[in-house]
Amino acid sequence: MRNSGTWWIIALIMLLLDFYVYQAIKTVTNGSGEKLRAVIHASYWVISGLTLAALLLFPYVQAFQTSKVFRNYVFAILVGLFFAKLVGSIFFLTDDLRRGAVWLMSKIFPNTGAQYMSESNAIPRSGFLSWLGLGMGTALFGTLLYGFSNKYNYKIKKLRLAFANLPEAFRGLRIVQISDIHSGSFQNKPAVNRGVDMILAERPDVVLFTGDLVNDRATEMQEYMDVFSRVKAPMGVFSTLGNHDYGDYVSWPSVQEKQANLEQLKQTHAQLGWRLLMNEHVILERQGQQIAILGVENWSAKARFPKHGRMDKAYPGTEKIPFKILMSHDPSHWDAEVKPKYPDIDLMLAGHTHGMQFGIENPYFRWSPVKWVYRQWAGLYEEDAQKLYVNRGYGFIGYPGRVGILPEITVIELV
Repeated sequence: MRNSGTWWIIALIMLLLDFYVYQAIKTVTNGSGEKLRAVIHASYWVISGLTLAALLLFPYVQAFQTSKVFRNYVFAILVGLFFAKLVGSIFFLTDDLRRGAVWLMSKIFPNTGAQYMSESNAIPRSGFLSWLGLGMGTALFGTLLYGFSNKYNYKIKKLRLAFANLPEAFRGLRIVQISDIHSGSFQNKPAVNRGVDMILAERPDVVLFTGDLVNDRATEMQEYMDVFSRVKAPMGVFSTLGNHDYGDYVSWPSVQEKQANLEQLKQTHAQLGWRLLMNEHVILERQGQQIAILGVENWSAKARFPKHGRMDKAYPGTEKIPFKILMSHDPSHWDAEVKPKYPDIDLMLAGHTHGMQFGIENPYFRWSPVKWVYRQWAGLYEEDAQKLYVNRGYGFIGYPGRVGILPEITVIELV
């Protein structure tokens, strides 16, 4: 089985973590009765054994390959347990470093170190750090389980953006941006439909979709055509492609089949009634005044993502249009090409990051691990007269949930 060696390496790392965490389990149960201690220890190793078995069987069990629901949830639980134990191990390692320092001190200054030694001349583990590590790991795992319930918990983010050069006729224009639908991950059609109801309730003048309609295959949209074909607006629905739309993450039998999949996806946009912008622009007109909407294919400054976008094709013809909106899936495009080469792009709309579907957001603080990869990863960014908005994504992929960073419908009013 392809990449089975990788699974064995991961399983070995997991087993080592299991033994490390078990030391903390022994420490915190040291004062418990013998029967209770035996039950806790046995339960721990039963769970760990089942986890390792699932991990090793993952590449081989057919259900993992054919059932996306089964695969996604099992994989998420395995990853959650891994990171829970990893987080706990940070505290256990801190304790071991402390114990190592005490041991060293006992050798250098015997009288000083002796007070920390047990009767067996061993340096006992810290009950506090053991409890803290187990508590933090358990909290992380519980949070990830709770996040399963948030994947359809759509939130509307409203903002008013002011531009001095916005034509008078377009003041008050209502834009709804959605991004990263990832229809191949959905498992609850009524919930997805409720999200579309929320979009329509905002009465947008125009809807802009910034890529990743599917995970890999155009056929993923078949079950949801009737849902997303409801997304309409008086001035139109415009869309672009994201990195997942090209089918790059599937081993296709031939180049021709991969290309056919992309062509089918383009037709899917048309069947939805959405105007797919492939390195081109459209002009919107109101009361004799104009703005331009540019849409490019996926363009990323990150090496592992494609650079299909062609601003040199989308931009020409918009030079004299006083206000421009760019739809570009990957926010790294903004720093790498848009700002230095196209300073008259007033607003860029992107998605892609999902906010990693995990983080903390409140009025005073915003954090996600994805910030270590993407400088702009969620919300509004401004530099000079240019603005970038990064949508947190409508759908999900990989982890079937959301923690802190909830699925988003963006409503932008231009003023």
